[in-house]
Amino acid sequence: MRRLALTCIGILCVGLTATADETPNWVHWGFLTGDWVADSQPSGPTGGFSFKPELQERILVRKNRADYPATKDRPASSHDDLMVVYAEGGETRAIYFDNEGHVIRYKTAFSEDGKQVVFTSDVPGSPGFRLTYRETKPGKLSFRFEIAPPGHAFATYLEGSLHRK
Repeated sequence: MRRLALTCIGILCVGLTATADETPNWVHWGFLTGDWVADSQPSGPTGGFSFKPELQERILVRKNRADYPATKDRPASSHDDLMVVYAEGGETRAIYFDNEGHVIRYKTAFSEDGKQVVFTSDVPGSPGFRLTYRETKPGKLSFRFEIAPPGHAFATYLEGSLHRK
């Protein structure tokens, strides 16, 4: 039994070493890192996010919060989410969690000019989600979040702009 336990630990260590050798290169993500504040309209939602390296720069973490004021149709509410960007198998991927119970797995892609990153969900037969950030000028971002029912085209659900804090 002890030999089996030691063998399992050895296999686990080899697996961890193989994964640890994949060092992410976050140089293209620089335009997105930092603290951001939404450019809100009067009586509209407010919020922002941080996008920062964590775990000795092995991952990037986005923490987002949006506060929605009460309207005649609904009470005030808040939306919190967390997204972790990581390297796996030569690709950069992300996983998203929010306070509504959603979990979205994304693949990422940069535009040729390096000023835009697109997160696209990749679960066949499920609704599609696409999140796009574009640097419009230094210290300014636009974003668009789109949803596509299975078999349909993406439609904009939310969009706006942010400035670096």
